[in-house]
Amino acid sequence: MASTQTFDADQAAPGIAAPAGLDLSHFWMPFTNNRHFKANPRLFASASGMHYTTTDGRRVLDATSGLWCVNAGHARAPITEAIRAAAGELDFAPTFQLGHPLPFQLASKLAGMMPEGLDRVFFTNSGSESVETALKMALAYHQARGDHGRFRLIGRQRGYHGTNFGGISVGGIGGNRRRYVSQLWGVDHLGHTHGQALRFQRGLQPGNGGLAEELEDLVALHGAETIAAVIVEPVAGSTGVLIPPQGYLEALRAITRKHGILLIFDEVITGFGRVGDAATAAGVFGVTPDILTLAKGLTNATVPMGAVVASRAVHDAIVDHAPPGIEFYHGYTYSGHPLAAAAGLATLALYEDEALFARTAALAGLWEEAIHGLSDCPHVVDIRNIGLVAAIELAPRDGAVGERAMEVFHRAFDSGLLIRVTGDTIALSPPLIIEEAQIGQITETLRDLLQTTA
Repeated sequence: MASTQTFDADQAAPGIAAPAGLDLSHFWMPFTNNRHFKANPRLFASASGMHYTTTDGRRVLDATSGLWCVNAGHARAPITEAIRAAAGELDFAPTFQLGHPLPFQLASKLAGMMPEGLDRVFFTNSGSESVETALKMALAYHQARGDHGRFRLIGRQRGYHGTNFGGISVGGIGGNRRRYVSQLWGVDHLGHTHGQALRFQRGLQPGNGGLAEELEDLVALHGAETIAAVIVEPVAGSTGVLIPPQGYLEALRAITRKHGILLIFDEVITGFGRVGDAATAAGVFGVTPDILTLAKGLTNATVPMGAVVASRAVHDAIVDHAPPGIEFYHGYTYSGHPLAAAAGLATLALYEDEALFARTAALAGLWEEAIHGLSDCPHVVDIRNIGLVAAIELAPRDGAVGERAMEVFHRAFDSGLLIRVTGDTIALSPPLIIEEAQIGQITETLRDLLQTTA
């Protein structure tokens, strides 16, 4: 995930000792200061419900759903039992020209949870792969319709769409892009939605919906006939939880429809109850895209899996207009993997049985009040929230962007709390099973840490 910190490893807390005999040298860790971590490791050994347990036996309250993904809490028995049963019955089956029942069942269940009209499901293994698939679908759609001039893809500044070449091309986080010259050609970006945002705003930003009109400027610059798709996160998560202005997503939908441009919502983070009483942010906001990407909460992170849900129009244009044979030259060895599909079915059933999306809506007000109660803490310059997600933005130290937040991250872990930081923003996204007392524990711990952070 994206981060812009320039953290000095020497200033960090010492972490915990690695278990005897554990060699840390060979695993090249993702999005990690490897030199610092391997000198000061922090290691989990197990997890259950709302907590991790470290290798030295300490419990850590999970305020980030692992990495935006364990929405139903850790080690839930219905999911683990489904995976165990699937592994003993069918360990793997190819889905190239063959199949097995589970992904068909999961696709049907998933389609029933999506906004009306989105009901064709293509399975992947991650959010990054879901984005690549969605971009290919958009290009294939226009090609199938004979609209061969539509090759251009529009992302957004500060957007995060994974780390494959398509994703970093439409993404707008500089650190993910600068070292990789071979990106997609013909990509442009809308401005992000935070530049004119009010500080300490609760929920959707008032006004500024006119920011979507920047798309009209890009249409005028490039010509609508060259633009295939626009991709945005309904709520931009990895860049620091940027909440959309009121009317912004509706305006994007209207402009894209007007010009024949496909609209893609990247819901890898916002999917499965994160922002309200619906499976998707599209459902919460009442704005239906043409293509929607999912991952993370789809299997409660137990087995890697992603999905792309397309409209019937997109699917039929690609499939029905193709010559005999393979219609869409794309896929992955593990698309619709038996264990992942079993985990997905059990996860969706658990969300439904425990009414976890409704729980998000029920807890959102309490969460909002608790998080905004930190507005008077030292260094806090902004707080943003929606559903069960929040950002606490800290003032950076002079010449050391990200150092203050990373110090809080390490001290929080050592105090029994897992948070996420990006730059100098603390991002919070707890499992949807969180209790009122645990919300209090999160905010009380953060208050203590911020009061004692220089």
